Amino acid sequence: MQYKCKMTVIDKKVFPDLQEKFLADPNSGACPFYEVGTEYLFERYGNEDTFWTMGKGAHCSEAWDCFSRYVYTALQGGSIMRGWTNDEHIMIACCNDGTRPVIFKIERLDYKVVYVDAPAFEQGLIVDVLKTLSGVTDAVYRPEKNFTEVFMDRNNEVFDEKIIAAVKLVGNFNVTRID
Repeated sequence: MQYKCKMTVIDKKVFPDLQEKFLADPNSGACPFYEVGTEYLFERYGNEDTFWTMGKGAHCSEAWDCFSRYVYTALQGGSIMRGWTNDEHIMIACCNDGTRPVIFKIERLDYKVVYVDAPAFEQGLIVDVLKTLSGVTDAVYRPEKNFTEVFMDRNNEVFDEKIIAAVKLVGNFNVTRID
């Protein structure tokens, strides 16, 4: 099983009264760095490691300081916030800018990496079949890596045998490895 972490900007707040009272620029307004609805994906598989590069420089250092521990926990397959949120794989966090905080939804994504000995033009059919499996929330072929990511409902792991059988339904293709 592998893990990614998806982070979504779900809200931005502005407190003009606090900005007026405390900031050098009392008209600073909302955070200019993040936009509501923007999603970021962190991964650590093979030679990809976007955690150690701070999301490839896509984050404000103040915000990174606040949410990086949750991203790291998710990437290791851990419970982000057991007993605090209604789903231990999700955390709601915000940056520490008290006059214009940005609020993030941080979510652990569970997936398996599936290597199939099949031509590239057949991979789309394989993905379509994998998406129909119970417990699969999505499947994505990564042509630059020559593997398919099979995302699963966190509470319903899809076993390797089921994936292998689904690939066989498409054609006489071999699953060479599942991570």
